Amino acid sequence: MLSTSVYILAFILSFVVAVVSTPLVKKLAIKIGAIDKPNQRKVHKDIMPRLGGLAIVFGFFAGLLLINPNYSTIMPFLIGAFIIVVLGILDDKYTVSPKVKLFGQIIAACVVVFSGLKIEMINLPFYGEVHFGIWSYAFTILWIVGITNAINLIDGLDGLAAGTSSIALISILIMAILDGQILVIGLSVILIGSSLGFLIFNFYPAKIFMGDTGSLFLGYSISVISIMGLFKNLTLFSFVIPIIILAIPIFDTVFAIVRRILKKQKISAPDKSHLHYCLLAMGFSHKTTVLIIYGVSALFGVSAIIFSATTLWASVILVLTLLLGIQICAELIGIIGTKKTPVISLMKRLMASVK
Repeated sequence: MLSTSVYILAFILSFVVAVVSTPLVKKLAIKIGAIDKPNQRKVHKDIMPRLGGLAIVFGFFAGLLLINPNYSTIMPFLIGAFIIVVLGILDDKYTVSPKVKLFGQIIAACVVVFSGLKIEMINLPFYGEVHFGIWSYAFTILWIVGITNAINLIDGLDGLAAGTSSIALISILIMAILDGQILVIGLSVILIGSSLGFLIFNFYPAKIFMGDTGSLFLGYSISVISIMGLFKNLTLFSFVIPIIILAIPIFDTVFAIVRRILKKQKISAPDKSHLHYCLLAMGFSHKTTVLIIYGVSALFGVSAIIFSATTLWASVILVLTLLLGIQICAELIGIIGTKKTPVISLMKRLMASVK
């Protein structure tokens, strides 16, 4: 195992490389025409350079060279990442069709799965172990593609995807440290460093977007890292924990799919009913909306960590309390959004005092 100082240096290196390379990537994006034009669905009003995710990739690989992990799963992971990054670059430049993007994601997932890294079984509360057998291939591919697209879908506001991904990765990192999972620790550290380095330029008001290059790479990386770590942890809740950590992107994606099916729209059809758009419609500012989602994501992350360290009944109580809290918040938001009350003004003042 590497010393703590090496991990700290890897974090700093990834962070610095991402910070230094982001302005260079911005110039490249403008030069090659990888730009995001405003329209009625998007929040920004000016033309913005995309491709910013390349800076995250550069930072990640700089840190990877430093820690130099010697594991059999690294090469398949990197091959899949290469496919995802190329796919993202093409989409940022030319706008690739949803079918082509999905096909590319499946290919990247297959590289990982057929290398031997699979979700072979999960543990469920009150039930026990569930072994997938031959279905482990399909389940793992579905997980990788699903999380990849989930992070991609929440990339709708400045700093939202980078910040939410960093919070999820910090939760995974803490659990990996507690469980002694060396590879997951290293990959999480450098991905957090590169994401935070890019976030300096991407937080509101953003100077550059990460584009699909960044959101697909982050989603893919988080999905694979969670398989290496969270699903390999033979606790009673190996399936519940990653879902709690990634609750915001997962449930936002699930609701989006259900919403579009009910409206008889294509699943890939864009809309403005995602969580962040709903908060904006309620009157919260761009920055406040992002901070609210950061806070909720952190709450889920902390809950997952506590969840993994408690007994069965304590975990059940924790989940029920969390669900009750979410339901109360949803009801309050519904009241605030439908009635002219001073509550929203009070919440805005409280958020402003925190800034």
